[in-house]
Amino acid sequence: MTSEPKAPSALSAPRPQIGPFAQLIFGSRWLQVPLYVGLIIAQGVYVLLFLKELWHLVVHSFDASEQQIMLVVLGLIDVVMISNLLVMVIVGGYETFVSRLNLNGHPDEPEWLSHVNASVLKIKLAMAIIGISSISLLRTFIEAGNLGTTRSNFTESGVMWQVLIHLTFIISAIGIAWVDRLSESGHRKQAGHG
Repeated sequence: MTSEPKAPSALSAPRPQIGPFAQLIFGSRWLQVPLYVGLIIAQGVYVLLFLKELWHLVVHSFDASEQQIMLVVLGLIDVVMISNLLVMVIVGGYETFVSRLNLNGHPDEPEWLSHVNASVLKIKLAMAIIGISSISLLRTFIEAGNLGTTRSNFTESGVMWQVLIHLTFIISAIGIAWVDRLSESGHRKQAGHG
């Protein structure tokens, strides 16, 4: 009976030695953990806000007009989108900047997590912010019929500023995606010539 030589595993491979200053710099990434825990707590607050608004919707559903119900539902969608944004920042940011989560093969692993990096995360965040801004702007447009009355929560200049800010988010997202595409194109050219 002969024993076959074992292939070296990743666990038995010696770790490269790094100096104490490099260890300090690299270890500083763990200072972000309390920030992600804080975002998890903020997400808990959003869950409570969602439940509170949902309760108000159910309790006042027979007293409210269709427009009021639509505004509350848009508010609920806004809370969900912000919560999705928080999940992307928490999971993607931790995986990208702190440590691997080792979710490979887990049935609940988010599809986008397998190819997340800083560039992808920036674009996903920009798109989420545009979505949140769109919902907020839609709520404003629904209430715009009340402009100039005491029932209005907005002024004409307030609506104009919301539109301009939304357009700024869109232009910023396009700029981020364009710079990312240029960067990828540059990397491919370097790899082809290298």
